[in-house]
Amino acid sequence: MLLSLVGCGSATVGGGGSPARGKWVGSVVRTPDGGQLRTTIYYGPWQCSAAFLSRCESKCAAQGYPLMGCMWLADIKGDWQGRYLFMPAEAGGRLAITHCCCDYPKVADPESLRRVWSRSRIRFREEWSKELGTWPNTAGRAWPGHHLRDFLHGGDPTAPGNILPVPDDIHTTINTEYPACYAPGGKWLTPGPERPYLD
Repeated sequence: MLLSLVGCGSATVGGGGSPARGKWVGSVVRTPDGGQLRTTIYYGPWQCSAAFLSRCESKCAAQGYPLMGCMWLADIKGDWQGRYLFMPAEAGGRLAITHCCCDYPKVADPESLRRVWSRSRIRFREEWSKELGTWPNTAGRAWPGHHLRDFLHGGDPTAPGNILPVPDDIHTTINTEYPACYAPGGKWLTPGPERPYLD
């Protein structure tokens, strides 16, 4: 499955807080089992829950770096309808997309990684669309592909698990907050709620 995004999150349930900053509802896509899948993405960023911060701390430590912060970027919700044991069935789940701001060394030439992404983005969007429906756009303009692990910190420019479509304004917000996530003692190291938004 193409949607194997990296992060330190797990399934969540929408609930408390205010509405998400943004939302994308994908078209219905046929699944190999003959069912139908609709994907919805809710966008933050939010502060990570205590559990997500703990997972990030373990992930960073395993790689030999201290945790500087954790950003909960989005929740991906999948709703499936089909048949199970010859009966109509429905199922679904959520995947929290988080970014662990480990104290990664900065790369010398992040622009070289950006150039790789620029050459690959159309093909990547086509592959994404095969599994999840048309790549999101606003008035015919494709949304940016946000790299969870950014180029400055060595993020893979074409790894399916490192790229998420994000609306322009939210992408700007996330990119503005990334330096604070990598700075010592910022708000991104403070635990947030278990459920930061309403569906």
